[in-house]
Amino acid sequence: MPAVKSLEELRKLREEAIQKRNAKTTSGDIQITVAMGTCGIAAGARDTMRAVLDEIEANSLAGVVVKQTGCIGMCELEPIVMVEAGGHPKVTYGKVNVERARRIMKDHVMGGKVVSEWVVQTA
Repeated sequence: MPAVKSLEELRKLREEAIQKRNAKTTSGDIQITVAMGTCGIAAGARDTMRAVLDEIEANSLAGVVVKQTGCIGMCELEPIVMVEAGGHPKVTYGKVNVERARRIMKDHVMGGKVVSEWVVQTA
C-alpha cells in the first residue's frame, strides 16, 4: 500500500474501506455468500470473494450484500458461491474461480440469468 501523502487521500481511503465493509454487512435485494471454510480458502475462495467485491465496486451495484460462511460440506466443489436474488430460490455454484465469479456477477446478478453449467445440487 502506498504511503498516504495528504489528509484528503486518507479520507478517500477511509470512505472506500467503509463502502467495502458496508457491502458485506448491510441488507439488500441480492445476497451473495462465499464459502470460506479451510477447504474453500485452500481452493481459492479469497480470490473468488475479491472478484465478487471488485465487480460490485466496478459496476457500482447497490442492493447487493456479500457474506461469507464456513464449510458447507461439499469440499470437492470449492470454492462455492451462493446467490439469492429477490424472491427466487438460492442458486449454488461450484468450483468458482475468478473468471467464473465475474461471469456469475454479470450474467446472474446483473442480468438475472442463472449460469446453469456451474450450478450444483444441494440437499
